[in-house]
Amino acid sequence: MTEMLVILAASLLLAWPLGLYLARVMRGTPMKVDVLFHWIEKPLYRLFGVDAARSMSWRGYVLAFVLSNVVVAVLTQAVFMTQAWLPLNPDQIPNMRWDTALHTMISFLTNTNQQHYSGQAQLSYLSQMTGITGLQVVTPMMGLALAVATLRALFARAPQTAAGDDRQVPVGNYYVDVVRLCVRFLLPLCLVWTLLLTSQGVPSTMAGGPQATPIDASAGMAQQKLPLGPVAAMVAAKQLGANGGGWYGPNSSFPLENPTPVSNMLEVVGILLIPLAVIFMIGAFTGRRRFGVLVFSCMLGMSLLSTGAMMWSEGHSASAATPLLMEGKEVRFGADGTALWAAVTTQVSNGSVNGMHDLLAPLSGGIAMVNMLVSAIWGGIGCGLQQFIVYLLLGVFLAGLMTGRTPELFGRKLETPQVRLLALLVLLQPITLLVFTAITLAVPDLAGTSNPGFHGISQVFYEYVSAYANNGSGFEGLGDATPWWNLSCSLVLLLGRFPLLIIPLVVAAQLAAKRQAPESAGSLQIETPTFALTLVSVIVILTVLQFMPALVLGPVADHLSLGLH
Repeated sequence: MTEMLVILAASLLLAWPLGLYLARVMRGTPMKVDVLFHWIEKPLYRLFGVDAARSMSWRGYVLAFVLSNVVVAVLTQAVFMTQAWLPLNPDQIPNMRWDTALHTMISFLTNTNQQHYSGQAQLSYLSQMTGITGLQVVTPMMGLALAVATLRALFARAPQTAAGDDRQVPVGNYYVDVVRLCVRFLLPLCLVWTLLLTSQGVPSTMAGGPQATPIDASAGMAQQKLPLGPVAAMVAAKQLGANGGGWYGPNSSFPLENPTPVSNMLEVVGILLIPLAVIFMIGAFTGRRRFGVLVFSCMLGMSLLSTGAMMWSEGHSASAATPLLMEGKEVRFGADGTALWAAVTTQVSNGSVNGMHDLLAPLSGGIAMVNMLVSAIWGGIGCGLQQFIVYLLLGVFLAGLMTGRTPELFGRKLETPQVRLLALLVLLQPITLLVFTAITLAVPDLAGTSNPGFHGISQVFYEYVSAYANNGSGFEGLGDATPWWNLSCSLVLLLGRFPLLIIPLVVAAQLAAKRQAPESAGSLQIETPTFALTLVSVIVILTVLQFMPALVLGPVADHLSLGLH
């Protein structure tokens, strides 16, 4: 408990000024460091052919977002499939198989970092530095740019053009937003975190790994090659960018990737830092600080409940009272340290681990699934705020129905076209997750589970939930390095990323194009404790209750079966 409070306090203290700085960056407020950053940004604008002073409509913004993703996808796929012939490959890693390369590219393109490969064994230094670390920097900032554009539309002033013309609503310049976020925000943070992690012993070298002679000769290995590389830079981007993909297969449970208690604390704080800063940005960026308080209070309440439940389940529940408690956990961190990380990484859509989630107590695995199903406790960078806005709009709609008023947000009516788009997002999640889980379980040869019982259901369901939630963690007893898992998860990754980022922006632009009625005593007040409780109730109904049968058949039944034995 003390560790949880220290990490939360440190994250809040760092995130508050960082959020205020982020608001200034995205508002374009003049700052003393502009001279330095303009020296970097202006050549990039010329290279991309961008007019930095030109704002876009939501259509132009989305088109630029999609095109940039397509270009990055093609280049990354090419690197993965030709890495054996490219430089910076001292360990002579072969080319990736096409389906594994496709899944890996889509996974990192969608800021998910779900890994069906072992990084140190299947990727060259060049692939790790460009296709992995490069995307870990760019893709979270792409998502954050969409969230910022949504806030601009949601809090836009009344339109000066004909009402209903959402093409005239300016939402910013996509390329400028992404460049500013990368250059002024994430890259400087990554530099600081890289130096801190390197000071703790995380490798940071371009040399090939050394050869070592195993102590135990009975292992049948005359020598073992120790994989190194520029690991610290990737770990910094992995944690700060809510990415999660590790340089090594065991991720942050591996001593070279997470060698000390200080590095462990730095990595957990890194997971929380930017998602918290984005929430603190809202009030300063929009000018409605009470709205920022609403978002923060809802997320903090859900986070404390989830983290407390995870630590109780893992360290103090009936299933934890077993000699096998430490199986799958690093003795350096213990049960509480592993539970804290598991809770935070699934609340934030980060997905990194310092212990194996497949070996958590069954209820702990269920809590991790619920965190990912909600996907807005803190959420991923950008996509977490987008998901919260979806819940907010649905909460406004339901509150309006319950009080007999026309649903409206900030003086703008929420009508049929907007509700249809929101309903599409609500239905897409259960249809995608339950259909793919059912198909995979119906054909045992496809599943590749290591457990034929209730835990096997959890393994399959967790994998798809993790993919859809842009999380990337997994129950590693699952044999997921197959064409079926690679291709099916690729589709789930795309469905969980792009609709969630784009549809809230479309809805916000449609609302911004409407005539704004002045707020009065009869208007729905959303910045209140009553509405906050209503909103959390809506989140519980739309996530936990609709997936209750899957949760009961998986982690709950697994927990009860262990209790019987």
